[in-house]
Amino acid sequence: MPERKQFRAIKGTRDILPPDSALWNWFEHSARETFESYNFGEIILPIFEETELFARSIGAETDVVSKEMYTFLDPPRDLNPLPRTLMEGDQIRTALMSDLLPRDILSLRPEGTASGVRAYIEHGMHTRPGNVKLYYIGPMFRRERPQKGRYRQFYQIGAEVLGQSDAPAIDAEVIEMLLTFFRRVSLTSTTLYINSIGDKNCRPQYVELLRDELRKVKDQLGLDSQRRIETNPLRVLDSKLPEEQPIIEKLPRIGDHLCAECREHFAKLKDELNLRGIQYEENWRLVRGLDYYTRTTFEVIAAGLGSQNAVCGGGRYDGLVELLGGPPTKGIGFAIGSDRSILSIQENAPDAVKRHLPPLAVFVAWMGAASYPTAVSVAKKLRGCGVSVELPAEEMKFKKSLGLADKLGARYALIIGEDEVASQTYSLKNLADGKQEKLGESALLEYLEAERRGRG
Repeated sequence: MPERKQFRAIKGTRDILPPDSALWNWFEHSARETFESYNFGEIILPIFEETELFARSIGAETDVVSKEMYTFLDPPRDLNPLPRTLMEGDQIRTALMSDLLPRDILSLRPEGTASGVRAYIEHGMHTRPGNVKLYYIGPMFRRERPQKGRYRQFYQIGAEVLGQSDAPAIDAEVIEMLLTFFRRVSLTSTTLYINSIGDKNCRPQYVELLRDELRKVKDQLGLDSQRRIETNPLRVLDSKLPEEQPIIEKLPRIGDHLCAECREHFAKLKDELNLRGIQYEENWRLVRGLDYYTRTTFEVIAAGLGSQNAVCGGGRYDGLVELLGGPPTKGIGFAIGSDRSILSIQENAPDAVKRHLPPLAVFVAWMGAASYPTAVSVAKKLRGCGVSVELPAEEMKFKKSLGLADKLGARYALIIGEDEVASQTYSLKNLADGKQEKLGESALLEYLEAERRGRG
Protein backbone atom coordinates (compact mmCIF):
# COMPACT_ATOMS: atom_id res chain seq x y z
CA MET A 1 0.00 0.00 0.00
CA PRO A 2 1.39 3.45 -0.87
CA GLU A 3 2.08 5.75 2.05
CA ARG A 4 -0.82 8.11 2.72
CA LYS A 5 0.10 11.68 1.85
CA GLN A 6 -0.92 14.61 4.02
CA PHE A 7 -1.69 17.57 1.78
CA ARG A 8 -0.69 21.06 2.88
CA ALA A 9 -1.26 24.54 1.55
CA ILE A 10 1.29 25.54 -1.09
CA LYS A 11 4.20 27.67 0.12
CA GLY A 12 3.21 31.33 0.17
CA THR A 13 -0.51 30.60 0.55
CA ARG A 14 -2.57 29.93 3.64
CA ASP A 15 -6.07 29.22 4.89
CA ILE A 16 -7.99 31.96 6.67
CA LEU A 17 -9.97 30.09 9.30
CA PRO A 18 -12.86 31.14 11.51
CA PRO A 19 -12.99 33.19 13.60
CA ASP A 20 -10.34 35.19 11.66
CA SER A 21 -12.47 35.00 8.52
CA ALA A 22 -15.11 37.08 10.34
CA LEU A 23 -12.48 39.78 10.84
CA TRP A 24 -11.67 39.70 7.12
CA ASN A 25 -15.37 39.97 6.23
CA TRP A 26 -15.76 42.98 8.52
CA PHE A 27 -12.64 44.60 7.03
CA GLU A 28 -13.93 44.20 3.46
CA HIS A 29 -17.48 45.22 4.41
CA SER A 30 -16.11 48.39 6.01
CA ALA A 31 -14.20 49.17 2.80
CA ARG A 32 -17.35 48.76 0.72
CA GLU A 33 -19.37 51.04 2.99
CA THR A 34 -16.64 53.71 3.10
CA PHE A 35 -15.90 53.72 -0.62
CA GLU A 36 -19.56 53.75 -1.61
CA SER A 37 -20.08 56.80 0.62
CA TYR A 38 -17.63 58.54 -1.76
CA ASN A 39 -19.68 57.34 -4.79
CA PHE A 40 -17.35 54.50 -5.81
CA GLY A 41 -18.82 51.36 -7.37
CA GLU A 42 -17.42 47.85 -7.11
CA ILE A 43 -15.92 46.16 -10.19
CA ILE A 44 -15.28 42.41 -10.11
CA LEU A 45 -12.29 41.54 -12.30
CA PRO A 46 -10.87 38.26 -13.70
CA ILE A 47 -7.88 36.84 -11.85
CA PHE A 48 -5.88 36.30 -15.06
CA GLU A 49 -5.26 38.47 -18.12
CA GLU A 50 -3.07 38.58 -21.20
CA THR A 51 0.53 38.90 -20.05
CA GLU A 52 1.08 41.77 -22.47
CA LEU A 53 -1.40 43.89 -20.49
CA PHE A 54 0.89 43.78 -17.44
CA ALA A 55 4.13 43.98 -19.44
CA ARG A 56 2.96 47.14 -21.18
CA SER A 57 1.43 48.87 -18.15
CA ILE A 58 3.69 47.84 -15.26
CA GLY A 59 6.85 47.66 -17.39
CA ALA A 60 8.54 44.63 -18.95
CA GLU A 61 11.77 45.30 -17.05
CA THR A 62 10.19 45.60 -13.60
CA ASP A 63 10.73 42.83 -11.06
CA VAL A 64 6.99 42.19 -11.04
CA VAL A 65 6.86 41.26 -14.73
CA SER A 66 10.33 39.78 -15.18
CA LYS A 67 10.53 37.73 -11.96
CA GLU A 68 7.31 37.57 -9.97
CA MET A 69 4.33 36.92 -12.24
CA TYR A 70 2.76 33.50 -12.65
CA THR A 71 2.86 33.39 -16.46
CA PHE A 72 1.94 30.38 -18.58
CA LEU A 73 1.12 29.36 -22.15
CA ASP A 74 -2.49 28.53 -22.90
CA PRO A 75 -2.66 27.78 -26.64
CA PRO A 76 -5.89 26.67 -28.35
CA ARG A 77 -6.49 22.92 -28.33
CA ASP A 78 -6.37 22.69 -32.14
CA LEU A 79 -2.71 23.79 -32.23
CA ASN A 80 0.24 21.54 -31.56
CA PRO A 81 0.34 21.01 -27.80
CA LEU A 82 2.78 23.25 -25.97
CA PRO A 83 3.87 22.78 -22.36
CA ARG A 84 1.75 24.82 -19.98
CA THR A 85 4.69 25.66 -17.76
CA LEU A 86 5.44 28.81 -15.82
CA MET A 87 7.58 31.38 -17.61
CA GLU A 88 9.70 34.29 -16.46
CA GLY A 89 12.12 36.97 -17.61
CA ASP A 90 13.62 36.30 -21.03
CA GLN A 91 11.07 33.54 -21.68
CA ILE A 92 8.22 36.04 -21.33
CA ARG A 93 9.92 38.62 -23.57
CA THR A 94 10.69 35.97 -26.20
CA ALA A 95 7.14 34.63 -26.14
CA LEU A 96 5.63 38.10 -26.50
CA MET A 97 7.77 38.71 -29.61
CA SER A 98 6.98 35.29 -31.12
CA ASP A 99 4.17 34.22 -33.45
CA LEU A 100 1.98 33.16 -30.54
CA LEU A 101 -1.21 35.14 -30.23
CA PRO A 102 -1.18 37.45 -27.16
CA ARG A 103 -4.17 35.62 -25.74
CA ASP A 104 -2.07 32.45 -25.59
CA ILE A 105 0.29 33.96 -22.98
CA LEU A 106 -1.56 34.54 -19.74
CA SER A 107 -0.64 35.70 -16.24
CA LEU A 108 -2.34 35.62 -12.88
CA ARG A 109 -2.90 39.25 -11.96
CA PRO A 110 -0.08 40.70 -9.80
CA GLU A 111 -2.05 43.93 -9.18
CA GLY A 112 -5.44 45.40 -10.06
CA THR A 113 -4.94 48.76 -11.78
CA ALA A 114 -4.05 47.34 -15.20
CA SER A 115 -7.15 45.11 -15.18
CA GLY A 116 -9.34 48.00 -14.07
CA VAL A 117 -8.03 50.21 -16.87
CA ARG A 118 -8.50 47.39 -19.39
CA ALA A 119 -12.14 47.07 -18.30
CA TYR A 120 -12.58 50.87 -18.47
CA ILE A 121 -11.43 50.86 -22.10
CA GLU A 122 -13.16 47.65 -23.16
CA HIS A 123 -16.57 48.75 -21.91
CA GLY A 124 -16.36 52.35 -23.10
CA MET A 125 -16.68 53.70 -19.58
CA HIS A 126 -15.19 57.03 -20.68
CA THR A 127 -18.65 57.89 -22.07
CA ARG A 128 -20.16 57.88 -18.57
CA PRO A 129 -20.81 61.27 -16.98
CA GLY A 130 -18.23 62.72 -14.61
CA ASN A 131 -15.35 60.73 -13.17
CA VAL A 132 -15.58 56.94 -13.16
CA LYS A 133 -14.89 55.74 -9.61
CA LEU A 134 -14.21 52.03 -9.16
CA TYR A 135 -13.05 49.76 -6.36
CA TYR A 136 -12.16 46.07 -6.29
CA ILE A 137 -11.48 43.42 -3.69
CA GLY A 138 -9.72 40.12 -4.24
CA PRO A 139 -6.58 37.99 -4.46
CA MET A 140 -3.40 38.89 -6.36
CA PHE A 141 -0.44 36.64 -7.15
CA ARG A 142 3.33 37.17 -7.10
CA ARG A 143 6.18 34.67 -6.81
CA GLU A 144 7.97 36.51 -4.03
CA ARG A 145 9.85 35.12 -1.07
CA PRO A 146 7.17 34.59 1.61
CA GLN A 147 7.71 36.42 4.90
CA LYS A 148 5.67 38.13 7.59
CA GLY A 149 2.77 39.94 5.94
CA ARG A 150 3.85 38.88 2.43
CA TYR A 151 2.35 35.91 0.59
CA ARG A 152 2.36 34.58 -2.96
CA GLN A 153 -1.41 34.70 -2.97
CA PHE A 154 -2.20 37.93 -1.22
CA TYR A 155 -5.27 40.14 -1.01
CA GLN A 156 -5.82 43.73 -2.03
CA ILE A 157 -8.54 46.33 -1.85
CA GLY A 158 -8.00 48.91 -4.56
CA ALA A 159 -9.72 52.03 -5.84
CA GLU A 160 -9.33 54.00 -9.08
CA VAL A 161 -10.63 57.36 -10.35
CA LEU A 162 -10.60 57.78 -14.15
CA GLY A 163 -11.71 60.89 -16.01
CA GLN A 164 -10.67 64.12 -17.68
CA SER A 165 -9.41 66.05 -14.66
CA ASP A 166 -6.08 65.83 -12.85
CA ALA A 167 -7.10 68.38 -10.21
CA PRO A 168 -5.11 67.96 -6.97
CA ALA A 169 -8.44 67.96 -5.10
CA ILE A 170 -9.15 64.53 -6.62
CA ASP A 171 -5.85 63.21 -5.28
CA ALA A 172 -6.58 64.66 -1.85
CA GLU A 173 -10.10 63.22 -1.70
CA VAL A 174 -8.80 59.77 -2.65
CA ILE A 175 -6.28 59.97 0.20
CA GLU A 176 -9.00 61.28 2.54
CA MET A 177 -11.21 58.29 1.66
CA LEU A 178 -8.35 55.90 2.32
CA LEU A 179 -7.59 57.35 5.75
CA THR A 180 -11.31 57.48 6.61
CA PHE A 181 -11.45 53.74 5.96
CA PHE A 182 -8.35 53.11 8.06
CA ARG A 183 -9.86 55.03 10.99
CA ARG A 184 -13.06 53.03 10.62
CA VAL A 185 -11.19 49.73 11.03
CA SER A 186 -9.00 51.08 13.87
CA LEU A 187 -5.85 51.12 11.73
CA THR A 188 -4.67 54.39 13.21
CA SER A 189 -1.00 53.82 14.11
CA THR A 190 -0.01 54.93 10.62
CA THR A 191 2.06 57.52 8.75
CA LEU A 192 1.17 58.99 5.35
CA TYR A 193 4.08 59.76 3.01
CA ILE A 194 3.65 61.80 -0.17
CA ASN A 195 5.85 62.81 -3.10
CA SER A 196 5.74 63.98 -6.69
CA ILE A 197 7.73 62.11 -9.33
CA GLY A 198 7.01 64.55 -12.14
CA ASP A 199 5.56 63.79 -15.56
CA LYS A 200 6.70 63.07 -19.11
CA ASN A 201 8.00 66.63 -19.42
CA CYS A 202 10.43 66.58 -16.49
CA ARG A 203 10.92 63.03 -15.20
CA PRO A 204 12.93 61.69 -18.20
CA GLN A 205 15.62 64.35 -17.66
CA TYR A 206 15.76 63.52 -13.94
CA VAL A 207 15.99 59.80 -14.67
CA GLU A 208 18.96 60.35 -16.97
CA LEU A 209 20.63 62.58 -14.36
CA LEU A 210 20.01 59.92 -11.70
CA ARG A 211 21.38 57.19 -14.00
CA ASP A 212 24.55 59.19 -14.66
CA GLU A 213 25.13 59.74 -10.93
CA LEU A 214 24.49 56.06 -10.14
CA ARG A 215 26.98 54.94 -12.77
CA LYS A 216 29.64 56.90 -10.90
CA VAL A 217 29.06 54.82 -7.75
CA LYS A 218 28.04 51.55 -9.42
CA ASP A 219 30.86 49.54 -7.83
CA GLN A 220 29.59 50.49 -4.37
CA LEU A 221 26.07 49.13 -5.01
CA GLY A 222 24.56 45.67 -4.72
CA LEU A 223 23.77 43.53 -7.74
CA ASP A 224 20.06 44.45 -7.82
CA SER A 225 20.80 48.17 -7.74
CA GLN A 226 23.50 47.77 -10.39
CA ARG A 227 20.99 46.10 -12.69
CA ARG A 228 18.37 48.77 -12.01
CA ILE A 229 20.72 51.57 -13.06
CA GLU A 230 20.01 50.63 -16.66
CA THR A 231 16.48 49.20 -16.41
CA ASN A 232 14.78 51.52 -13.88
CA PRO A 233 17.10 53.78 -11.83
CA LEU A 234 14.20 55.16 -9.79
CA ARG A 235 13.91 51.76 -8.13
CA VAL A 236 17.38 52.19 -6.61
CA LEU A 237 15.79 54.80 -4.34
CA ASP A 238 13.63 51.98 -2.91
CA SER A 239 16.67 50.03 -1.73
CA LYS A 240 16.62 48.93 1.91
CA LEU A 241 20.24 47.71 2.02
CA PRO A 242 21.99 49.50 4.94
CA GLU A 243 25.26 49.91 3.04
CA GLU A 244 23.49 51.74 0.18
CA GLN A 245 21.72 54.35 2.30
CA PRO A 246 24.61 56.87 2.58
CA ILE A 247 25.06 56.70 -1.19
CA ILE A 248 21.37 57.23 -1.93
CA GLU A 249 21.15 60.21 0.44
CA LYS A 250 23.68 62.07 -1.74
CA LEU A 251 21.79 61.47 -5.01
CA PRO A 252 19.88 64.27 -6.78
CA ARG A 253 16.31 64.72 -5.50
CA ILE A 254 13.44 64.75 -7.93
CA GLY A 255 11.75 67.65 -6.14
CA ASP A 256 14.60 69.88 -7.30
CA HIS A 257 13.99 68.92 -10.93
CA LEU A 258 10.19 69.19 -11.34
CA CYS A 259 8.79 71.37 -14.09
CA ALA A 260 6.68 74.39 -13.10
CA GLU A 261 3.39 72.56 -13.70
CA CYS A 262 4.37 69.59 -11.51
CA ARG A 263 5.65 71.87 -8.73
CA GLU A 264 2.33 73.75 -8.78
CA HIS A 265 0.32 70.49 -8.77
CA PHE A 266 2.27 69.19 -5.75
CA ALA A 267 1.91 72.48 -3.87
CA LYS A 268 -1.86 72.47 -4.45
CA LEU A 269 -2.08 68.84 -3.32
CA LYS A 270 -0.49 69.81 0.01
CA ASP A 271 -2.92 72.73 0.31
CA GLU A 272 -5.83 70.32 -0.24
CA LEU A 273 -4.52 67.90 2.37
CA ASN A 274 -4.11 70.75 4.85
CA LEU A 275 -7.67 71.87 4.11
CA ARG A 276 -8.88 68.40 5.09
CA GLY A 277 -6.75 68.28 8.25
CA ILE A 278 -4.67 65.38 6.91
CA GLN A 279 -1.21 65.00 8.39
CA TYR A 280 1.56 63.85 6.06
CA GLU A 281 5.30 63.68 5.61
CA GLU A 282 7.17 64.35 2.38
CA ASN A 283 9.45 61.52 1.26
CA TRP A 284 11.59 62.31 -1.79
CA ARG A 285 12.48 58.62 -2.21
CA LEU A 286 8.86 57.54 -2.62
CA VAL A 287 8.81 56.68 -6.32
CA ARG A 288 6.65 53.52 -6.37
CA GLY A 289 7.80 50.40 -8.21
CA LEU A 290 5.58 50.45 -11.28
CA ASP A 291 6.25 52.33 -14.51
CA TYR A 292 2.83 53.92 -14.94
CA TYR A 293 2.96 56.42 -12.05
CA THR A 294 3.19 60.19 -12.66
CA ARG A 295 3.19 63.19 -10.33
CA THR A 296 1.48 62.27 -7.05
CA THR A 297 2.69 59.18 -5.22
CA PHE A 298 1.75 58.22 -1.67
CA GLU A 299 2.20 55.41 0.81
CA VAL A 300 0.85 54.53 4.24
CA ILE A 301 2.95 52.56 6.70
CA ALA A 302 1.64 50.92 9.87
CA ALA A 303 3.10 49.89 13.20
CA GLY A 304 3.84 46.32 14.23
CA LEU A 305 4.94 44.94 10.85
CA GLY A 306 8.72 45.18 10.92
CA SER A 307 10.43 46.06 7.64
CA GLN A 308 7.38 45.09 5.56
CA ASN A 309 5.32 47.93 7.02
CA ALA A 310 3.61 49.46 3.98
CA VAL A 311 -0.13 48.77 4.07
CA CYS A 312 -1.11 50.94 1.11
CA GLY A 313 0.51 52.53 -1.91
CA GLY A 314 -0.85 54.58 -4.74
CA GLY A 315 -0.56 57.55 -6.99
CA ARG A 316 -1.49 59.26 -10.21
CA TYR A 317 -1.12 57.48 -13.56
CA ASP A 318 -2.10 59.98 -16.25
CA GLY A 319 -1.41 58.40 -19.64
CA LEU A 320 -1.90 54.75 -18.70
CA VAL A 321 -5.28 54.54 -20.43
CA GLU A 322 -3.75 55.88 -23.65
CA LEU A 323 -0.82 53.46 -23.32
CA LEU A 324 -3.30 50.58 -23.25
CA GLY A 325 -5.21 51.80 -26.31
CA GLY A 326 -7.88 54.02 -24.75
CA PRO A 327 -8.72 57.71 -25.10
CA PRO A 328 -6.75 60.46 -23.29
CA THR A 329 -7.67 59.99 -19.63
CA LYS A 330 -6.38 61.05 -16.23
CA GLY A 331 -6.19 58.52 -13.44
CA ILE A 332 -5.30 58.03 -9.80
CA GLY A 333 -5.69 55.08 -7.46
CA PHE A 334 -4.31 52.99 -4.62
CA ALA A 335 -4.10 49.42 -3.41
CA ILE A 336 -4.42 48.36 0.23
CA GLY A 337 -2.61 45.20 1.33
CA SER A 338 -5.32 43.40 3.27
CA ASP A 339 -2.93 40.83 4.77
CA ARG A 340 -0.62 43.42 6.33
CA SER A 341 -3.46 45.75 7.31
CA ILE A 342 -5.33 43.06 9.22
CA LEU A 343 -2.10 41.87 10.84
CA SER A 344 -1.47 45.42 12.07
CA ILE A 345 -5.03 45.68 13.42
CA GLN A 346 -4.62 42.38 15.26
CA GLU A 347 -1.38 43.56 16.86
CA ASN A 348 -2.33 47.16 17.64
CA ALA A 349 -6.13 47.22 18.12
CA PRO A 350 -7.14 44.07 20.04
CA ASP A 351 -10.39 45.66 21.25
CA ALA A 352 -11.50 46.23 17.64
CA VAL A 353 -10.62 42.65 16.80
CA LYS A 354 -12.61 41.35 19.75
CA ARG A 355 -15.67 43.37 18.73
CA HIS A 356 -15.66 41.90 15.26
CA LEU A 357 -15.07 38.26 16.09
CA PRO A 358 -18.70 37.64 17.12
CA PRO A 359 -19.10 34.76 19.58
CA LEU A 360 -21.88 32.22 19.38
CA ALA A 361 -25.02 33.77 20.87
CA VAL A 362 -27.17 30.79 21.88
CA PHE A 363 -26.58 27.11 22.52
CA VAL A 364 -29.88 25.19 22.63
CA ALA A 365 -29.72 22.60 25.40
CA TRP A 366 -32.75 20.43 24.66
CA MET A 367 -33.66 17.35 26.71
CA GLY A 368 -36.15 14.64 25.87
CA ALA A 369 -37.42 13.61 22.44
CA ALA A 370 -40.67 15.51 23.00
CA SER A 371 -38.80 18.80 23.28
CA TYR A 372 -36.82 18.41 20.04
CA PRO A 373 -39.49 19.77 17.63
CA THR A 374 -39.85 22.86 19.83
CA ALA A 375 -36.05 23.31 19.92
CA VAL A 376 -35.90 23.14 16.11
CA SER A 377 -38.74 25.67 15.80
CA VAL A 378 -37.25 28.16 18.27
CA ALA A 379 -33.76 27.85 16.73
CA LYS A 380 -35.19 28.57 13.29
CA LYS A 381 -37.00 31.69 14.53
CA LEU A 382 -33.91 32.98 16.34
CA ARG A 383 -31.78 32.51 13.22
CA GLY A 384 -34.44 34.35 11.25
CA CYS A 385 -33.82 37.32 13.57
CA GLY A 386 -30.08 37.17 12.82
CA VAL A 387 -29.12 35.47 16.10
CA SER A 388 -26.36 32.85 15.86
CA VAL A 389 -27.56 29.50 17.25
CA GLU A 390 -25.97 26.10 17.77
CA LEU A 391 -28.56 23.28 17.89
CA PRO A 392 -27.16 19.82 18.78
CA ALA A 393 -28.34 17.14 16.38
CA GLU A 394 -28.56 14.55 19.14
CA GLU A 395 -29.77 14.67 22.72
CA MET A 396 -27.09 15.32 25.32
CA LYS A 397 -27.03 15.16 29.08
CA PHE A 398 -27.60 18.58 30.64
CA LYS A 399 -24.14 18.93 32.19
CA LYS A 400 -22.45 17.90 28.95
CA SER A 401 -24.60 20.41 27.01
CA LEU A 402 -23.51 23.28 29.24
CA GLY A 403 -19.88 22.16 29.03
CA LEU A 404 -19.98 22.16 25.23
CA ALA A 405 -21.76 25.53 25.19
CA ASP A 406 -18.98 26.97 27.32
CA LYS A 407 -16.24 25.50 25.09
CA LEU A 408 -17.93 26.96 22.01
CA GLY A 409 -17.96 30.39 23.65
CA ALA A 410 -21.75 30.77 23.66
CA ARG A 411 -23.15 33.74 25.58
CA TYR A 412 -26.36 31.93 26.51
CA ALA A 413 -27.69 28.44 26.97
CA LEU A 414 -31.36 28.12 26.03
CA ILE A 415 -32.77 25.27 28.11
CA ILE A 416 -35.73 23.43 26.59
CA GLY A 417 -37.13 20.38 28.35
CA GLU A 418 -40.59 18.83 28.66
CA ASP A 419 -41.59 21.34 31.40
CA GLU A 420 -40.60 24.30 29.17
CA VAL A 421 -42.55 22.86 26.24
CA ALA A 422 -45.64 22.38 28.43
CA SER A 423 -45.48 25.92 29.89
CA GLN A 424 -44.26 27.52 26.61
CA THR A 425 -41.60 29.39 28.57
CA TYR A 426 -37.89 28.82 28.13
CA SER A 427 -34.97 29.15 30.52
CA LEU A 428 -32.22 31.46 29.22
CA LYS A 429 -28.97 31.07 31.15
CA ASN A 430 -26.23 33.71 30.88
CA LEU A 431 -23.05 31.66 30.83
CA ALA A 432 -20.86 34.58 31.93
CA ASP A 433 -22.55 35.25 35.27
CA GLY A 434 -24.84 32.22 35.68
CA LYS A 435 -28.03 34.30 35.87
CA GLN A 436 -31.11 32.56 34.52
CA GLU A 437 -34.59 33.77 33.65
CA LYS A 438 -37.74 32.32 32.10
CA LEU A 439 -39.15 33.97 28.96
CA GLY A 440 -42.04 33.27 26.65
CA GLU A 441 -41.23 32.79 22.99
CA SER A 442 -42.06 36.34 21.85
CA ALA A 443 -40.17 37.90 24.78
CA LEU A 444 -37.20 35.60 24.11
CA LEU A 445 -37.04 36.56 20.42
CA GLU A 446 -37.40 40.25 21.22
CA TYR A 447 -34.70 40.16 23.90
CA LEU A 448 -32.08 38.32 21.86
CA GLU A 449 -32.76 40.30 18.69
CA ALA A 450 -32.39 43.57 20.62
CA GLU A 451 -29.14 42.35 22.15
CA ARG A 452 -27.81 41.40 18.71
CA ARG A 453 -28.59 44.87 17.36
CA GLY A 454 -26.87 46.45 20.36
CA ARG A 455 -23.71 44.41 19.81
CA GLY A 456 -23.76 45.12 16.07
